[in-house]
Parts: sequence; C-alpha cells; structure tokens
Amino acid sequence: MIVAVYPGTFDPFTRGHEDIVRRAASIFDKLIIGVADSRNKRPFFTLDERLAIAREVLGHYPNVQIESFKGLLKDFVRSHEARVIVRGLRAVSDFEYEFQMAGMNRYLMPDIEMMFMTPADQYQFISGTIVREIAQLDGDISKFVFPSVEKWIKEKVAALAADRHSLPQQVQG
Repeated sequence: MIVAVYPGTFDPFTRGHEDIVRRAASIFDKLIIGVADSRNKRPFFTLDERLAIAREVLGHYPNVQIESFKGLLKDFVRSHEARVIVRGLRAVSDFEYEFQMAGMNRYLMPDIEMMFMTPADQYQFISGTIVREIAQLDGDISKFVFPSVEKWIKEKVAALAADRHSLPQQVQG
C-alpha cells in the first residue's frame, strides 16, 4: 500500500487544494492531508477550524484522512509510514521555495519521494492569501472556495470586523 502525505496550512481550503487532493487520491492507496499547526504564520483560521473545513470539503473521499501536525514534516511522514509527499505548484514563484524544501526533505528523508502537482488551469491563480483578502474587502470568493468554506470565511470576517468595532477608541491627547 502506498501512503502519501499532502501537507499545508490550508488557510483556507480552496478549490485548488481540492483539485490536487482529488487527483492524488486517485493515484495513492491512502492520502493523508497534514494540516500544519503553523502558529508562527498567524493563520486566519485556528487549527481546529482548518481541520473542520478540510473534513467538510473532503469527507466523501474514502481513502483520504485528515490530521493535524506540529513540528517537522519528516516526523509526521514517518509516523504514517508514508512514502511520498505531495505538494502543489501554482507558479514559478512557488517552484523556488518548493525546490529548496524538496532538497532539505531529501536530506532529512532520503527514502521519501516528492511529487509536485499543478492544479487545473482555472485554479492556478488561487491562493489562500488572495481569497482571504478578497473576502475581507467584501468581494465574491464563490468561484475559489466551496460554499461551506465561503460560509466559514464570511463568518470569520464578520467576527473580526465586530471585534475591531468593539475595541475601545484611543483617547486623543
């Protein structure tokens, strides 16, 4: 049985992510979505929220498992006896970073293969950062994320806006 890990922050989970999952799930016996804790990146969604979102979007894939991880990817991969790490590439700018990471991962895990996949053409420009920015500016994100994800994002944006409005105004002196 060939087990693969698709790691990421998935903040939020986009149609591009799902496109990679759908295709990778058809290649491997088991695909584990590793949702990285990534506290140092200050994610928009909490780890528990990102896990719940991924489970909503991917729940219908019988060979896909969703788990969180902290620390080194190598430890997560080894704990699941995976043989492949799947990474998505949207543009040349992604390649440089992913190439460096692949080199480091090969050093740390010489027996693990890296597999790079590009999303379908209509998803190549989608990034979680751009989706969040459009949503925060009250733009339409329905073509970039699933309806359930759009709902999560709108609720989070509304909650953040409410929190900002409830902060006490600084006294001008």
